[in-house]
Amino acid sequence: MSTFLAEFFGTMVLIILGGGVCAGVALKKSNAEASGWIVITMGWALGVTLAVYAVGEISGAHINPAVTLALAATGDFAWTDVPLYIAAQMLGAFTGATIVWLHYLPHWAKTEDPGAKLGVFSTGPAIPATWANLLSELIGTFMLIAGLLFIGANEFTQGLNPLIVGALIAAIGLSLGGTTGYAINPARDLGPRIAHAVLPIKGKGDSNWGYAGIPVVGPIIGGLLGATVYQWVFQGEMSILLWVSLAVTAGVIAMAVLEEGKKA
Repeated sequence: MSTFLAEFFGTMVLIILGGGVCAGVALKKSNAEASGWIVITMGWALGVTLAVYAVGEISGAHINPAVTLALAATGDFAWTDVPLYIAAQMLGAFTGATIVWLHYLPHWAKTEDPGAKLGVFSTGPAIPATWANLLSELIGTFMLIAGLLFIGANEFTQGLNPLIVGALIAAIGLSLGGTTGYAINPARDLGPRIAHAVLPIKGKGDSNWGYAGIPVVGPIIGGLLGATVYQWVFQGEMSILLWVSLAVTAGVIAMAVLEEGKKA
């Protein structure tokens, strides 16, 4: 299997299981309807685990453009391979979302709320606030990338790593996911959002493109910050991207605080 196909397949598996659990919880007449946030976080965690088991030995199971860009930024992945990986991840995410739509085919017409339908495909904020939402995605992805690097620095019994990665995803979802739905992955959000826009889903409403940039930009900044801070603190190496990431993060924090202050 090529690395392109591996990233495509791994991301597809992630979205089938992750989007699938969102559909089961959100759509009417599903036996899993209204089973709650913990079920959703566990579904995504197990989806990541299985995806890593499936293709980790072939492509490294990035299954996330923020991971690919972060590893390239620290010299652990070739920049020349970045476009190929991201293209595979986006196509895999779109395909996975389409399969979820097909699997739950009778349930879309039974579900009247267009927001619930969109939530199967993509994330959205609990409280819309542009800079605070961006900061949430940034922090969540910082923890993801730093956590993956922490895990990689330790030796586990062979075959255990994907389970530890799944536990990391569960921890992020339970602790930090309540604000924006923790996309922490541009492909996870954008690929399925495109699927939502083009699939013939009855009563689906719009795809909330006004929010779509946040779960793309936030994870990219957070991923770069996580990787460069880890490189600095644990490996004693500094790069210009560290200072750029810190400056951008400081700006996002400042804007989020100002944004909230204006509401007071």
